[in-house]
Amino acid sequence: MPAEVDPAPVSFTTFGFAEPVMRGLADLRFAETRPIQSAVIPLVMAGHDLIACAETGTGKTLAFLLPILHQLVSAPPSPHSRALVLAPTRELAVQIEDDLHGLSYHTSVTSFAIYGGVPMDPQERALRAGADVLVATPGRLQDHMRQGAARLDAVNVLVLDEADRMMDMGFWPDVRRIIGALPANRQTLLFSATMPEEVVKLTREIVREPRYVQIGSASAPARTITHEYHLMPAAEKAGWLATFLRREEGPVLVFVRTKRGAERLALRLAGAGLRATALHADRTQEKRQAAVEGFRSGRYKVMVATDIAARGLDIDAISHVINFEVPDTIESYVHRVGRTGRSELEGIALTLVSPEERRTFAAIERAIDFRAR
Repeated sequence: MPAEVDPAPVSFTTFGFAEPVMRGLADLRFAETRPIQSAVIPLVMAGHDLIACAETGTGKTLAFLLPILHQLVSAPPSPHSRALVLAPTRELAVQIEDDLHGLSYHTSVTSFAIYGGVPMDPQERALRAGADVLVATPGRLQDHMRQGAARLDAVNVLVLDEADRMMDMGFWPDVRRIIGALPANRQTLLFSATMPEEVVKLTREIVREPRYVQIGSASAPARTITHEYHLMPAAEKAGWLATFLRREEGPVLVFVRTKRGAERLALRLAGAGLRATALHADRTQEKRQAAVEGFRSGRYKVMVATDIAARGLDIDAISHVINFEVPDTIESYVHRVGRTGRSELEGIALTLVSPEERRTFAAIERAIDFRAR
């Protein structure tokens, strides 16, 4: 992998995007690129395969959506899907499609998100109709492929977003089967927040002469995050957290290890008079979406989540990420705290450390080369 780069911002007019795409950018008030966009967009526009490693919250979604939209707007219409974006979680798939809807508002490009937890019939109809861009989680897309509803033989651009997370969640066999249904002559774009050797090894199987881009450190949180910790017995954490949250305006995202722990802590905080909700895999898709939208709108000040929210939760104004329990790995820490300090805003990552967790947390401090305050 190459050394990190930090390209200067440039105007989006530099890339010669089609006029309807530029109008979408103007609507969303995007004028200049961020580093990942400066580095990636020219490579994608030139048709190269790509492996990109960037901290969370750096703007990578626009880095791949804009060239795809430009290509689709400039090409003749087709009844078949021509771009496929694979994401590890429903929340990330929904977020990507939301961004795509905004950018494509002035175009005729169609898109649809395919993910689990909701009925398959509307998705099947969209697949058979041939949306230009499919944004999908691997498991649900595989379900539709087995039903014969997903036609992927016209896809000429594949995006794998959060590739390391897809591997962590065991999706790689599904990803391989999906790739087997795609044309061999396609462009493949892979994005990852971290790039462990096993990810690099597997990605070499699916890309051709890729260009490599790394923005920032592959194993460190964004520089806009201040790291703090407090030592206390585990039994005192919930009470301390409730007191702390009463002083903060929010929104505050709290991470716990288990689904049961998320429910229990959210209920306790609500009982203490705080507007709190929970996000975890045992909640229905409808309840998960309601929790995220309620948190985004300010209805809930606090969201207690398992690591399912560490990817794809794109809310720029999160003031604090609190690790109620010390995460087990450096990758988990980086992904959790990456929900704050986004879009160049300042954020605080606060970890509550019990005496028995001190050694684990010290290892995280050493691994990412910072000292918490």
